[in-house]
Amino acid sequence: MSKNLSVWIEATIIAALATALSFIPLNIGPSFSITVGQPVLVLYALRRGLKPGLAAGFLWGVLHILVGTAYILTPLQGFIEYFVAFGFTGFAGLWANKMRADLNNNDAKHSVLVIILASLVGTFARYFWHTIAGYYFWGQFAPEGWSPWFYSITMNSISALATGTFTIVVLLIVLRTTPQLFIPKNNRQGY
Repeated sequence: MSKNLSVWIEATIIAALATALSFIPLNIGPSFSITVGQPVLVLYALRRGLKPGLAAGFLWGVLHILVGTAYILTPLQGFIEYFVAFGFTGFAGLWANKMRADLNNNDAKHSVLVIILASLVGTFARYFWHTIAGYYFWGQFAPEGWSPWFYSITMNSISALATGTFTIVVLLIVLRTTPQLFIPKNNRQGY
């Protein structure tokens, strides 16, 4: 099997795993949640890079629609929140080469910083789009006296912070226990 094909098969498996993990309810009150599939996708993006990460994130969003867990008010809102927002999680892959180099050089301290940065960027890139959609499409549900922007920023920031923190903690545990998961087999040195 070609290396390129295995990357895309892995992306499909990761998107399916992230979708399955999304069925685990980790709600913080009635309107906030932690996305349990986020660490899996950020790990994949750090393992394979930007393009595969974006593709896996996009597929993750598509799968939410296909399995019926998407909340869609309009086609444009569905496109923004599921195709674009979930796809943007893949921006964590911007640090894939740095992560690989740090691990191959046994630079665990810098690997921790890369995980934190990549997790925050991937999470906040995704929630940026949820916030935009929240203003334009969900703002009508804002409590009395709240502007649609304040409502969307508040709701999405709390979920983003919780999801980002969860992602960082999970990936730091993975780094400590099985760091080879961050590096494809053909790029490992000393693992």
